[in-house]
Amino acid sequence: MLTTLRLMLALPISWLILEGNYGLVLWVAAFAGFTDGVDGWIARKLDATSRYGGIVDPLADKLLLGCIFVSLAVVGQLPWWVAATVVLRDLVIVIGAVTYHFLYGAYEAEPSLLGKLSTLLQIVFAILVLISQLTPLVAQTFLEFAQWSVIILAAASGGHYVFTWAARARASAAVLKE
Repeated sequence: MLTTLRLMLALPISWLILEGNYGLVLWVAAFAGFTDGVDGWIARKLDATSRYGGIVDPLADKLLLGCIFVSLAVVGQLPWWVAATVVLRDLVIVIGAVTYHFLYGAYEAEPSLLGKLSTLLQIVFAILVLISQLTPLVAQTFLEFAQWSVIILAAASGGHYVFTWAARARASAAVLKE
């Protein structure tokens, strides 16, 4: 339920960004982050993982971040190419996973360290951009550094996922030929 709730928060967060209501966006995003943490804690503590949660949880994260980045680009707070890079990375990951599933069967969704770092940096960067709309405490040069860090890490982690999925596909194809 918490994962589904987080998935459903993507559109209200986008709408709030488009309306320029950055204070409320931060509260709703904090609530989404809280539900993500509680959901993960419950799953680990009660050993209550599910196939649904394993698939939808990362999709909810990707949808939330993608909607935030696209919305920030629409209102001119980010260049379009930054939002496109983040969304493209996530599309590559999802398309790779789905393709692997249909060609070779079930897979274990294992986020890489680069993937986790990329997602974390995207979250931190999005929060900083939102905060910068409310207060001048976030320096523009720091935002630019963070923006380039997001781009570099998104490209690196996206490339790593392509390499990983390709290696898995080759290994699965070799097993199927035997």
